Amino acid sequence: MSDIHVSAIIEDGAKIGANVKIGAFVYISSKSIIEDGVEIMQGAGVYGDTVIGEGTKIYPYAIIGMPPQDLGHKSEDDVKVRIGKNNILREFVTVNAGTLHGGGTTKIGDDCFIMIYSHIAHDCQVGDRVIMANNATLAGHVKIGSHTVIGGMTPIHQFVHIGEGCMIGGASAVSQDIPPFCLAEGNRAVVKGLNAVGIKRRFEKDDIRALQSAYGKLFRSNEPIKEAASELMKNEKNEKVKQMCTFILETKRGIPYERKN
Repeated sequence: MSDIHVSAIIEDGAKIGANVKIGAFVYISSKSIIEDGVEIMQGAGVYGDTVIGEGTKIYPYAIIGMPPQDLGHKSEDDVKVRIGKNNILREFVTVNAGTLHGGGTTKIGDDCFIMIYSHIAHDCQVGDRVIMANNATLAGHVKIGSHTVIGGMTPIHQFVHIGEGCMIGGASAVSQDIPPFCLAEGNRAVVKGLNAVGIKRRFEKDDIRALQSAYGKLFRSNEPIKEAASELMKNEKNEKVKQMCTFILETKRGIPYERKN
């Protein structure tokens, strides 16, 4: 049985799961689906064609599913937000719906922690177990790999891809792609090294050693980084290294780094 405050506004057509808690002055639109065990706290709003996955907590005054901040958007466009399971979206977080030219859907995976005043713009694709610290902002069409941490006050430029397991320092400004398992920081942000803490928490020693060796060949040689990645891929056996090299070979915005011998 769900616990819905008498002052909440839930439009006809909205689907509310079991054991949902909806606080005072919450607004939920007619196309929304709120799955089992979700909690939406006072003053928050869920708009448009939005699905909130089970176990997710939405804190006061977060606004989810409003139209994209895109001049080409029309009110009749079929655009969506899809939020996975067991996420935490803190106070004043905003998540905008997608655009037709960007695929139509803004997506957040499972087990993410999105802190106060963070913004996820139209058509963003956010993986699982991503952390965005206070005031981190994603422009349109950004892709964030799983297990990535984005520091507070950090904006990420539209169309940027951040690989799996990255650490982006606070108050950075990211305008190019960051390969998996790397640490980047600065304004403009550049790759500074591997995300040593992150990979030690998740990977075995063989993977860590392989990534350390690959990082040296990619970022500390005099060879252009795409050529180094292509060469490394020829005989590479480690899957994590191949993931990093593939990302580098496929980047369209380039990889920001400072060559250090």
